[in-house]
Amino acid sequence: MICKTKDNQNLYYKIQGNIDSNETIVFLNGLTQSTDSWILMTPFFKEKYKIVLLDFIFQGQSDKDGKWRDFDTHAQDFKTVLDLEKLAHVNIVGISYGSLVAQHFAVAYPGYVKKLVLISTFANKTPYYEAIELSWWRALEVGGYNLMLDIMLPSVLSENYFSNPLVSISNLKNVRKDSDLSSESIFNLMRATKERKDFRKDLKRIQAETLVIQGERDMLFPVHLAEEVQQNIKHSKLIVIKNAGHTLNLEHVSEVSACINEFLD
Repeated sequence: MICKTKDNQNLYYKIQGNIDSNETIVFLNGLTQSTDSWILMTPFFKEKYKIVLLDFIFQGQSDKDGKWRDFDTHAQDFKTVLDLEKLAHVNIVGISYGSLVAQHFAVAYPGYVKKLVLISTFANKTPYYEAIELSWWRALEVGGYNLMLDIMLPSVLSENYFSNPLVSISNLKNVRKDSDLSSESIFNLMRATKERKDFRKDLKRIQAETLVIQGERDMLFPVHLAEEVQQNIKHSKLIVIKNAGHTLNLEHVSEVSACINEFLD
């Protein structure tokens, strides 16, 4: 399905699961992910929840033209979907890039949020993160998405995943390469993070009960960054997944889903 944003862009979304349920859960993608990235997790929620999946502008099946968007604009786009479907007071699960959109959404539109789950998240950048961000940016400039993937995957998947992959690394790369993400689209997505200011003080305005889930071996956003997020949200708790990396909708899927279901219940 397509929703028109305020600037007339086509934002793709789909609804699945228990479409007659009064309980809604929305999943928000990571940087180069799409709605398909939740295929391993949605079975754990499909009986109880109406499930909403969407591609941000510059992702998946959404439009990829126009100027870059900051996280407030992504949050506004997300709101247009909820308004179109007449949904309010929803549960929101965002991973990485999607968790940042979720943070901004929860601050800007508190009445829409029942409970909030932030996976692989952060609120302030460190010099270490900025070095990784720069390496991705340079790889994209020099070798496009193919080179960026080669450099990115060791940062977002744990050592354990490389030894025991649920989806082989080669297949994972092929799926991502077939996702119709141009370098320009990724630059537009990455710029939102690059330009984002320290959001720790803003987190104090989040009213929803919040669960933060972080991988113990997340190289991109180490656990101490998630601890700072949790400490700045009043009604929140942190769960650290042992031996897990950054991409928790691909690693430790059943454990992460169980944590979310318990929290929502």
